[in-house]
Amino acid sequence: MFRDSGAVDQGRGVGKGGPLGFVRVRFAPSPTGYLHIGGVRTALFNWLFARREKGAFILRIEDTDQSRSTEEAICAIVEGLQWVGLDWDEGPLRQTDRMELYRQHALALFEQGLAYWCVCSAEELEARRKEAQAKGLQPGYDGRCRDRGIAKPSGDAALRFKAPRDGQTVIEDLIKGRVVFENSLLDDLIILRSNGYPTYNFSVVVDDALMGITHVVRGDDHLTNTPRQIPLFQALGFAIPRFGHLPMIMGADKTRLSKRHGATSVLAYREMGYLPDALVNYLVRLGWSHGDQEIFSLAELIDKFSFDHVQKSAAVFNPEKLLWMNAQYIKNGEQKRIAELLLPFLEQAGLGEAVKKAPTGWAERFVLALRERSQTLVEMATAAGTYLRDEIEIDQAAATKFLTQVIVPSLEKLTGRIEASSDFAVPALDQIFKQVLEEDGLKMGQLAQPVRVALTGRTASPGLFEVMELLGRERTLARLRKGIEQAKAGK
Repeated sequence: MFRDSGAVDQGRGVGKGGPLGFVRVRFAPSPTGYLHIGGVRTALFNWLFARREKGAFILRIEDTDQSRSTEEAICAIVEGLQWVGLDWDEGPLRQTDRMELYRQHALALFEQGLAYWCVCSAEELEARRKEAQAKGLQPGYDGRCRDRGIAKPSGDAALRFKAPRDGQTVIEDLIKGRVVFENSLLDDLIILRSNGYPTYNFSVVVDDALMGITHVVRGDDHLTNTPRQIPLFQALGFAIPRFGHLPMIMGADKTRLSKRHGATSVLAYREMGYLPDALVNYLVRLGWSHGDQEIFSLAELIDKFSFDHVQKSAAVFNPEKLLWMNAQYIKNGEQKRIAELLLPFLEQAGLGEAVKKAPTGWAERFVLALRERSQTLVEMATAAGTYLRDEIEIDQAAATKFLTQVIVPSLEKLTGRIEASSDFAVPALDQIFKQVLEEDGLKMGQLAQPVRVALTGRTASPGLFEVMELLGRERTLARLRKGIEQAKAGK
């Protein structure tokens, strides 16, 4: 599944960032769980920027946290991105394939006197942290080993970077504008743990530099990491990319989006019957706008996207708005594609074999008939049982109101004429219906509603002739006969 990461640093000019001005962005999730929709939005904004600028979008898996990273999560990330249609130009690349690179660069900093070995134990660090907090001081590392000059530690030791203690680190953020951090507030972060694994803030700098990343666009929960990373770029002699920090996605209660606000896994939305392009459209509008336009084609998004129009404040996730967006995509989507997306849901509903036995093009005709009434593919698949199963349950209140003994003669006449006709096409059915109405002196609703209840078990449905076409000749006649029996019985 995964490409050899060695090619990223050598050959093809990738390490130098490609041609002058060539945009290279990345999405770099940690595989510690499912792909969160907030992560999808971050990937989407990077992807749109790369496609607009005709640059490269790189997928990098940050899997150095061996205690939490899983192959299952990596597969879920890849599957989720593929489902929403975000393709990548390089990757998936894994940090665990690059461990020696991180060690080489970390030791290079040590050789230059820009890093030092720290032999403080975890217990000592925790005790000092609590002591600093009690005194109202910064709880960061106090630099105790900074000037000890430890060349070859005999026991466990971590390698720390000598962070600048004077001046400021200034970020000209693509979204937030100018952000200033005082270097005096930064402590000496660990770049190599005692087990030899790099820390996030170090490995991400090495990767972004060697992969030629020109723009780092990520959630604003990473904003406090950026002033730690910029000095590392400088110490290693790497060009500093442009940074952009996207506002978080909040729930309706203005707290960080979580499961209590509804599903947060992108694949959960697939299971609930959402269309991938509807989710993409919704997520891009969650923090970005172009006038009052709500619905965008992918080509329009690529053409119009800009970080200039990304809002600085947090976006609020609205499940109802997403559901509305999904309904729009179902209603206006291409029939054949919607039908293809619907098939797995029909299978899950136990209707797979029935669909296979249905006439050619049945699924597309079903989509055309039901798309105005369906908000999700799950809803549509649930409704399909009415048209594909031999037996249906008739709503008792509807039967009591419309399947009465008074309407039996007209229902029998209609059923007999449909059975006698060799033509089951809509024009022929329409003509038969009109003849019975005229002969029996009935208004449309007087006959249509009993027929609708007999055919679908409900008082609301698509047009009667669409229903008959979906049911087919034999099933239509069988249900009309059963409706007549129920009407005669008066129950």
